[in-house]
Amino acid sequence: MSAAQPLFDMAVTDALGADLRAAGYHTDGVSGLLGEEANEALGRGIWWPAHYATRRAQADSSRLATVIRLFLLGSDESETAVAQAFPAAGVDALIANGVLARIGAGEIRATLDIRPHADDVREYLVVSDQDAVMRSGPVDREHVLGIGGASVSLARAVIRTPVHRALDIGTGCGIQALHLGTHCDEIVATDTNERALALAGATARLNGMRWDLRSGSLFEPVAGERFDLIVSNPPFVVGAGGQDYIYRDSGMIGDALCADLIRQVPDHLNPGGTAQILANWIVPADTDWRDRVRGWLDGTGLDAWVVQRELADPISYISLWLSDAGESSDTVAERGARWLDWFAESGIAGIGMGLITMRRRTDGDVGEPDLVVEEITGAGEEVTGSEAQAFLARRHYLRTTSDAHLLGARLSTAPIFLEEQALPGEEGWQQISAAVRRPGGPGAVLGVDEVSRALLAGCRGEVPLGTLVDLLAGFHGVDEGALAEAALPVVREAIERGILFEAT
Repeated sequence: MSAAQPLFDMAVTDALGADLRAAGYHTDGVSGLLGEEANEALGRGIWWPAHYATRRAQADSSRLATVIRLFLLGSDESETAVAQAFPAAGVDALIANGVLARIGAGEIRATLDIRPHADDVREYLVVSDQDAVMRSGPVDREHVLGIGGASVSLARAVIRTPVHRALDIGTGCGIQALHLGTHCDEIVATDTNERALALAGATARLNGMRWDLRSGSLFEPVAGERFDLIVSNPPFVVGAGGQDYIYRDSGMIGDALCADLIRQVPDHLNPGGTAQILANWIVPADTDWRDRVRGWLDGTGLDAWVVQRELADPISYISLWLSDAGESSDTVAERGARWLDWFAESGIAGIGMGLITMRRRTDGDVGEPDLVVEEITGAGEEVTGSEAQAFLARRHYLRTTSDAHLLGARLSTAPIFLEEQALPGEEGWQQISAAVRRPGGPGAVLGVDEVSRALLAGCRGEVPLGTLVDLLAGFHGVDEGALAEAALPVVREAIERGILFEAT
């Protein structure tokens, strides 16, 4: 690694990791020193209670307090305190490696963001550049983002079935590759930004991991190679094709980067392999957003589940991306005006934001590729890895299961709630609608009437579905065949949403 990049000396990186671990710099250590209230406030961007807590820390926690103030609060610290916090790495070596800087007589400031991060498996340390809140002035063009909302949502959405080979496109600081390490034997991570590759390499080394880091755009660095899992949080911001900041701007016009990425996925997935990609897409005026994303997937032969989590109007979308670069108000106003003009000239009514989960079919798959494109915006309905995996499995079950098999199957309901809406009337409350909902399931809600509600209540894994239908038909005095024909689409939708499943 070039000395022009930070943490070019692996021995210094190793010593830095040893010092941070010795100081107790991990999620539990930080929350323990700060206390619950100050730690939660820091997570909301309120820093002063954490600063107060570190100043009141006991003497035996002084090293950890210094590290927290340096890397999480952006404080200037005395060189004496910093030297005590990093006895193995040493202040001069950390300065030479771009981690710290002297800013005055006896004062030290962090120049990188290094922070603890954890999942259900282990603790990590993540290296990135400091965001605009931690430093004055605009961020650099080669700025490397740290842990953000988008990266966390993708990490939570990735299917964690153990696989041999995985690819992280646009790795940035390496947050996705970190999580891939829990279930992937080999990890290839790519980026067009050399600084990102340097910081990702430092992240990997601090966590005792080895990744195959490669420079290049999209699939160029892995031409001719295939993977069992592909993930990407690419520079998907929709714009006129500039590249002011590498982390957000692809240099391609509109949403072309996401379209190109999706269309190339089949050439790099092994049969049965999965790709999960965060994307933004243009919503032209007076059109259905679903048509645009379907067009990306047409001809790929992939099964896919597209979930739009948010639809932003042009002003909200532009404001979101202008707020994180630390630019002056005049620059923001000028850049925002040009961006808004381009949106208007291009006939863009809004920008959709969401997750695309794809699966390459195997020789055993029959029929046309399965494509579900939907909007799921409810709080608590985010796509998780387990839900994505279960959704693909349920869709496969439905494609390969006949109506006759369903009528002979014993079905059970998942834990669900019945929700009823009613309005007051002359004779009391009058029900106007009812639905069943599986808590925590993305889009796991199904409207029901009196018959389908009774049918779901009877699905306890004990009686074949056909028998339940016959019983209901007799109770309501209707033809069994007609009721079965009407009930099967409802049953299939309930299975798709994880509300019903075949009992074993």
